[in-house]
Amino acid sequence: MAQEDQMPHKLQLNERRQLTMTGVTEVVSFDEGAVILQTSLGTLIVQGRELQLKTLSLEGGQVAVDGNISALTYEEPRQNGGWRRRLFG
Repeated sequence: MAQEDQMPHKLQLNERRQLTMTGVTEVVSFDEGAVILQTSLGTLIVQGRELQLKTLSLEGGQVAVDGNISALTYEEPRQNGGWRRRLFG
C-alpha cells in the first residue's frame, strides 16, 4: 500500500481495559491472551488476559479490544520470523 493510501493508525487505551484503534488491515489471530493485528504501520501484538474483540470493522479499519491489557508491541513490516518467534519462542 502506498504511503499516501494508508489508513490513519490511531490507538486509544482507557485504563488498560479498553483499546480502540483505527488503521487495522487484518486480524491475524486472537485468543484470550493475545490479539495479533496487521496495521497500516506494521504488526501490532496486544497481550493480556481475558481479551475480547468488541468491535471489528476492517472496511473502516476499526477494532476494539476489551480485557486486561498488559503490553502493546509493534513489529516492522516484512520481518522474517517476526511475531510467531517472539510470542512462542
